[in-house]
Amino acid sequence: MRRRPHRARPLHIIAMTAIFAISLVATLSWAWTGGVDQLGLPYGPGNDPTVTVPGRTLPPLGGPRTPAEPGASALPGGPGAVPGATGSSGVPGDRGSATSGAQPSRPGSGGDTADGTRSSESGDRRCRTGRKLVPTCGVLWGVAPGAFTDERGKRALAKFEEKTKRHQDVFHAYHRGNRQLFPTEAEVSIAREPGRERILFLNWKPSGASWARIAKGDRATDAFLDRLARHINQKFPEQFFFTVHHEAEDNVRERAGSGYQARDYAAMYRHVVERLRARGVDNLVTVLVHMAYVPHTSESWFQAMYPGDGVVDWIGFDTYAYGDPGYGHGDFAELLNRQSSARPNWPGFYNWATRRHPDKPLMVAEWGVWTSKRNPGHKAEFYREVGRQIGRFPNIRAMVHFDTPRSQKGRDSRVDATAASLRAYRELGRMPIFQVDVVPSTP
Repeated sequence: MRRRPHRARPLHIIAMTAIFAISLVATLSWAWTGGVDQLGLPYGPGNDPTVTVPGRTLPPLGGPRTPAEPGASALPGGPGAVPGATGSSGVPGDRGSATSGAQPSRPGSGGDTADGTRSSESGDRRCRTGRKLVPTCGVLWGVAPGAFTDERGKRALAKFEEKTKRHQDVFHAYHRGNRQLFPTEAEVSIAREPGRERILFLNWKPSGASWARIAKGDRATDAFLDRLARHINQKFPEQFFFTVHHEAEDNVRERAGSGYQARDYAAMYRHVVERLRARGVDNLVTVLVHMAYVPHTSESWFQAMYPGDGVVDWIGFDTYAYGDPGYGHGDFAELLNRQSSARPNWPGFYNWATRRHPDKPLMVAEWGVWTSKRNPGHKAEFYREVGRQIGRFPNIRAMVHFDTPRSQKGRDSRVDATAASLRAYRELGRMPIFQVDVVPSTP
């Protein structure tokens, strides 16, 4: 009888090829989703693993990479890196929003612990502040409490933390002119409260001279900066966020000789940072804070405000949601990527920033929801939208609420404007993505 050709060997080859392909995919998936952490690389503030490619050093590895909008760079360890997420933000059922312009994030490995912090297969690895205060994973949560009131400091912070039932990672304070040195004693005590350490975010607006004069070495401003440098060196070696004249777009006067052109702002900002650093202040983590107002951001001079990568560590922006239909009324994605029919070429601030500065962490330096008497439920729903959508914006690494009962235009951004809004804000603050340990560190 004639035997049929033996087919075992071809089947064996096919099987071995399939096993190899599966192993290769598993290995790449392990590396992509944070398995590199299991190699035992040095970890922690000032010792974060970094990945270097020719001509470029990526930020510290803190979790799986998350894809952002096509063409944009997602910082490692960003919001989408929170493990155990079933949707793009860690909220079950989140499918994303058509208005965001961002892609849903890739779920990470590991899981969330009972107290809302991060763990991984290699052991408990909590999200914490790292180099340049960038969290290894998750998003820093902060506040400017009691804004436009007489209780802007420690007392206002205590009240805010009590009503929201959580500790704030970042305390935002404002200073102006050439008289008061900072951080103040009260601010230092806020940063160093035992067991409740916080990051200071100190916002300074110079006065008494134009941007152009300061950039050229205004004598009074330079004398203040020298005193400020001595004060910081003696009193506060910890790293802190620092910005110079936030929302400067509102003061740009784009005419020759005004002293307030966009390029004058960039030169002034650079002069302030470089003078402080030259006098030993190396614990500044600088934040360039823009006013994310479409008529400003789409101006031809807007790009000229940038003082340079060497003096900017983070990109920040201030933006608010409105309770009534019309301008600024929408969800969290609209807040971050607000557009205007009058400026059809503006892609939205988040989209612009991730394209223009792909390696810079982003901070929502001021945000809030203006209370509406006609639509009182919008504030609570907006907070829920933040929770559903935050994971789709991986370059956001800090959010700092601006809490005031009455702004300069009489608007109320308080989180407890209604009982429902307070409950929603508390629930938002308990999400795993906003649990980051503040580790006091010096450069």
